[in-house]
Amino acid sequence: MERFIQVVVDGIATGSIYAALALALVLIFRSTGVVNFAQGEMAMFSTFIAWGLHEGGLSIGAAIACTLVISFVAGMVIERVVIRPFEGGQELTLVIVTLGLFILLNSLAGWIWGFGNRGFPSVFGDGATEVAGVRLSVESLGIVAVLLAVVGLLFLLFQRTKIGLAMRAAALSPASSQLVGIRVGRMLMLGWGLAAMLGALAGVLVAPRLFLDVNLMGGVLIYAFAAAALGGFDSPLGAVVGGWVIGVSENLAGTYVDFIGADLKILVPLGIIFVVLMVRPTGLFGTHEVARA
Repeated sequence: MERFIQVVVDGIATGSIYAALALALVLIFRSTGVVNFAQGEMAMFSTFIAWGLHEGGLSIGAAIACTLVISFVAGMVIERVVIRPFEGGQELTLVIVTLGLFILLNSLAGWIWGFGNRGFPSVFGDGATEVAGVRLSVESLGIVAVLLAVVGLLFLLFQRTKIGLAMRAAALSPASSQLVGIRVGRMLMLGWGLAAMLGALAGVLVAPRLFLDVNLMGGVLIYAFAAAALGGFDSPLGAVVGGWVIGVSENLAGTYVDFIGADLKILVPLGIIFVVLMVRPTGLFGTHEVARA
C-alpha cells in the first residue's frame, strides 16, 4: 500500500508539471483563440535563463523569481510584436507563426547555450519526508503545492479582480469589451505574459528531473497538449485534472503492468484520452459552443 501511495503522489507531481504547461496553453487559447505550438520552447528558453542567472551567482530561488518576471515581460512583447499583426487572420496563418516561433527559439537557444546537456538544481532539494508512514520526496510534494498555489492565485485573479474580469470579457467578446472601455490589446498582452510565466514555471520544475537542453520541453509539451485536450482547451480546471490523470495513469501502468514498463506507459493516458474524447469531444470540463439559430 505504501508503494502504491508513493507512485500516485509521484504521478500527481509529474502531472502537475504537465498541468502547469497545459494551463499556459489554455490561457492563451481562452484569450486569443490561438493554440501556441511554441509554448514549450518559450518555457525551455526561460529555463536556460534561470540556469544562466544561477550560474552567474544568484541563488536558485532568486534566479527562478527573476526568470518568472523576465518571462512575463517577454510573453507580452511576443504577443505585441509577433502575434498581434496576424490576429484576426486565418487560423492556419497563426499556426504557422507559432511554429516559426518554435523553430526560432529552439535554434536561438542552441546558438547561445549550445546543444549539450546540463544539470539543473531543484529548488526543493533532494530530501524526503514521511507522511502516514509513506516516504515521499520533498520535491514531489513541493511541485504539487506550487501547482495548487498557482491554481488558487489564478482563481482569485479571474474571479475577484477587475483585471481578471476584464481579461475574461476581452476573451469572450472583444468588440463588446471595447465598447465599455476595456483595452482588449492590453488584456491579450497580459494573457500571453501570464502564459509565458506559467510555462517558465513548468520548465524550472521539470528540468531537475531531466537534463536541461534545447529539447527539454518537447515531450512535456505533448503531454501538456494531451492534458489540455483531456480536460478541455477552455477550462483551467480541466488542464489541472487532465495533467493529474495523465501523470498518475502512466506512473501506475509503468510500475504495475510488466509488459508496459517505462517505454510503453505513454499508451495508457493516450488510450484514456481517446476514450474520453470519443464520448465528450470538448473534454471533461470543456464547454460546448452555443450558436443562435
